[in-house]
Amino acid sequence: MTAPAMPVRPGEAPPDGTVRRWRGPAAFAAVFSAVAVLALVAAPLLLEPFRLGLLAKYLCYAIVALGIGLAWGQGGMLTLGQGVFFGLGGYAMGMYLKLNDAGGDLPDFMVWSGVEKLPALWKPFGNPVFALAMVVVLPVAVALLLGTLVFRQRVRGAYFAILTQALAAALVILLVGQQGLTGGTNGLTNFFDFFGHDVAADETQRGLYLLVAAVLGALYLGARQLVRSRFGRLLLAVRDGEDRVRFLGYDPATVKTLTFAVSAGMTGIAGALFVPVVGIISPALLGVVPSLELVVAVAVGGRFALAGAVLGAVVMGYARTYFSEELPDAWLYLQGALFVLVMTLAPRGIAGLAANLVRRREART
Repeated sequence: MTAPAMPVRPGEAPPDGTVRRWRGPAAFAAVFSAVAVLALVAAPLLLEPFRLGLLAKYLCYAIVALGIGLAWGQGGMLTLGQGVFFGLGGYAMGMYLKLNDAGGDLPDFMVWSGVEKLPALWKPFGNPVFALAMVVVLPVAVALLLGTLVFRQRVRGAYFAILTQALAAALVILLVGQQGLTGGTNGLTNFFDFFGHDVAADETQRGLYLLVAAVLGALYLGARQLVRSRFGRLLLAVRDGEDRVRFLGYDPATVKTLTFAVSAGMTGIAGALFVPVVGIISPALLGVVPSLELVVAVAVGGRFALAGAVLGAVVMGYARTYFSEELPDAWLYLQGALFVLVMTLAPRGIAGLAANLVRRREART
């Protein structure tokens, strides 16, 4: 009579010394990470400066998607207003760059708007340390405040999504209406110097690409570790049964607020990196439509997998560029059709589809 098999924890080898096979999601994440590292390292050698700059922009969006994947996919919080945090981080960086380019004078758009004295709100952003800190502090502070007010009242689901969407719309209206303070509809643009480097130079853009790729990699590893931690398991429990978690003695509002704040901080960093990469930050990039497009990208990639969220942002960014160049009038229709097809045929996105294929292959062998 054989003894019953001892249970094996994830990541441990079975007692008989055999190697445990990776399951679908783990295998997808491992393959994705390896391919991503190779692709990101090879990109500066294979792509011309213009295409490399586009890839850097996609990676900025991928950081935003990573935050959405953490909040929505892992925590069940459908946030349609990530443009708010993207804008806070982007404008914090843009304000510093404009003041640095001005060299002690007023930024150019203020001169055109008839502003005679630098507004008090702008003065602290002349300090690079303060500006870099605000890139993270401002989005996190707003997310903590909003999360504390909303989640304590047990607002969730579609109501939370609509609330974040309304916040993004309100921010756009505020920015457009403050021409002398924010640049109005045009936003902040015409940046020349990025910490002593010419923004337009190919070397600077290559360095910015490497910086964005490194930041994305670090945030991805940090988010993945967070999801696999005890806090991450509690976050999944809140997503799947918030009331049950509350009855067990935990406070779901605290868990959701902290996760929402982490997602906002990631998005703020993405906005700050986006400014020197693309050379502009404007209300058009922060509204409801851009926020929805990123949610669609996460859904296409797979919201339940952090790697899927990143992949979806890059794929959708590349698709938008390609079809905008080849079929400019049909891009929006193709984007909508792609979203409908994925939600119909693969509700868990590309990541879920890939994981299912891995499981089937394992089952056959």
